[in-house]
Amino acid sequence: MVGQYLEFERPIVELENRLEELRRRSEVEEGDFSKEIEKLEKKIETIKREVYGNLNRWQITQLARHPDRPYTLDYVKMIFSDFIEIHGDRLFRDDPSIVAGFGEIEGRKVVLVGQQKGRTTKDKLYRNFGMPHPEGYRKALRAMKLAEKFSLPVLTFVDTPGAYPGIGAEERGQAEAIARNIMEMAGLKTPIVVAIIGEGGSGGALALGVGDRILMMEYAIYSVISPEGCASILWKDAGKGETAAEIMKISARDLEKFGIVDVVVEEPEGGAHRNPEAAAENLKREILSALDELEGMKIEEIVNKRYEKYRKIGEFKGGGK
Repeated sequence: MVGQYLEFERPIVELENRLEELRRRSEVEEGDFSKEIEKLEKKIETIKREVYGNLNRWQITQLARHPDRPYTLDYVKMIFSDFIEIHGDRLFRDDPSIVAGFGEIEGRKVVLVGQQKGRTTKDKLYRNFGMPHPEGYRKALRAMKLAEKFSLPVLTFVDTPGAYPGIGAEERGQAEAIARNIMEMAGLKTPIVVAIIGEGGSGGALALGVGDRILMMEYAIYSVISPEGCASILWKDAGKGETAAEIMKISARDLEKFGIVDVVVEEPEGGAHRNPEAAAENLKREILSALDELEGMKIEEIVNKRYEKYRKIGEFKGGGK
């Protein structure tokens, strides 16, 4: 039985619950329920194709924020064979909203940096809802500099509503920490693979978002501001987030079309939370493919192409006479 579901998933969940109940009855009651079960299974598959095959950008935003969606540490458990976490920025303190460390994927040693949200109320508060402080970004940069020193590729998992906007964070240089990460990543002398696994929000995402290959989960989002934030600015009404999401074009397919994202990683039908193992396997395959591609290149070529990649983003031709 599905626990948490989105409003547009209600017809599917109701049928799935009926199917589960029917299967339970078939185990304890006499009679043949096979035809009813088969009929219900076909109906569920039909409705799933209709719903998930026609998602709008606001519905994709809701999937990207689903409370059961796999987070960074979930993917670490499913993708990495070994992971050793490091802590602290050597300047102020450790920030649990950023996870960083050394790990292995299929025998390949990498340095991982990713944002981590929480699930329980206690964990959400501990992880600050996945919104890093400046010390989190400085810890991330420390890990990336270690990767450069030991010639290890960097893998980043982006999943944040945005950087924490509190007074303390601003006092400790939030904007400077984000800007420095962007600058340092642009010239980091080691391959960087970025995976947007959930919410890619604002500068908080950009601080981990500069890379040679940008992967994006099918139902993730990536934008300079949240749809609600955009609606608040444009129309003074956060309730118009759905309209803003459509205008902003924040889905993986949109961003692939714009040349911002290199690869869209397919998710299981209904989203990664419905089958985390399958989602992790798809992500792992694309990560390894990106690492294979970058491994055969000289580091000078990698850095130059990274520079060219970001210079091209946002280019357009004028329509003057």
